Amino acid sequence: MNIVILERASVGMDVSVALFEDFGNVEIYRNTLYDEIAERVKDADIIIANKSKLNEDTLKDAKNVKLICEFATGFDNVDLEYCKKRGIGVCNVRDYCTDMVAQHTFAMAFYLAGKLKYYDDYVKSGEYGSQDRFSNFDLPFLELAGKTWGIIGMGNIGRKVARIATAFGAKVIFYSVTGKSTVTDYERVDFDTLLAESDFLSLHCPLSDLTRGLMNAEALSKMKATAYLINVARGPVVDQKALYDALDTELIAGAGLDVLEKEPIAADNPLATIKDSTKLIITPHLAWASVEARERCVHFTYDNIKAFLDGKVLCRVDLEH
Repeated sequence: MNIVILERASVGMDVSVALFEDFGNVEIYRNTLYDEIAERVKDADIIIANKSKLNEDTLKDAKNVKLICEFATGFDNVDLEYCKKRGIGVCNVRDYCTDMVAQHTFAMAFYLAGKLKYYDDYVKSGEYGSQDRFSNFDLPFLELAGKTWGIIGMGNIGRKVARIATAFGAKVIFYSVTGKSTVTDYERVDFDTLLAESDFLSLHCPLSDLTRGLMNAEALSKMKATAYLINVARGPVVDQKALYDALDTELIAGAGLDVLEKEPIAADNPLATIKDSTKLIITPHLAWASVEARERCVHFTYDNIKAFLDGKVLCRVDLEH
């Protein structure tokens, strides 16, 4: 069995992938550019990828491929229709980073709403030490309790975020992009209501034709001026120029982004010009990437391959509504 790992660095060089040797010969590449894919997978039985585009162009000469495994939950890099025609199984991994993404969601929210950057700088600059009172709260900040937390994408991560927000005393509402959500624990609302009522709005939806550009200029204009937007889903769900304009004109209070339309960040991305960290925080697509989550990702991928080879069909791609 020939296994090719196209993006070994995507799970971190500190996490071992030696366990895949249980299944046969393993070829490992730290990263793979598009024009390198076809050559690298041509003799593969199993391909392990993350962002590498796997479509007719890159797979047509890979005659032996039986299974594609994602080091990820997302699978928008794979042409599912082509794989179906070829009889190639496609497996993603789920729930490996739910806790970490939820944790990062709130880290961003608290960093922004609590003005933590401002107050940390205030102390370290020496200003706090030279003032004549014990406390400082000149830049106002607010509690999460009593606020409305809106969610788009009520899958495992969205539900985890909902539980945490509720524990902090927030009211949770959500919008189902597909209209197929079966979640009944929280109030489901239409899109305009979600935008108008949310004090915090976090995105946990997959990228699709329904979600691409969902948070555009029109949507952002319907949010509260005091609201915060958190995107830990996919970059293209948010119109980057529209968000820049909304932050620049103070249509919304702030945004936390772990994902961008182009990654790494493009030189011409207007968001890169916003240096005020009380208004915008951007992290480099790491919300999922705790050591524990990356180890689970590798082990769940191993389990998918083992199940496939044992005839237990676990090949699936799961959309979160």
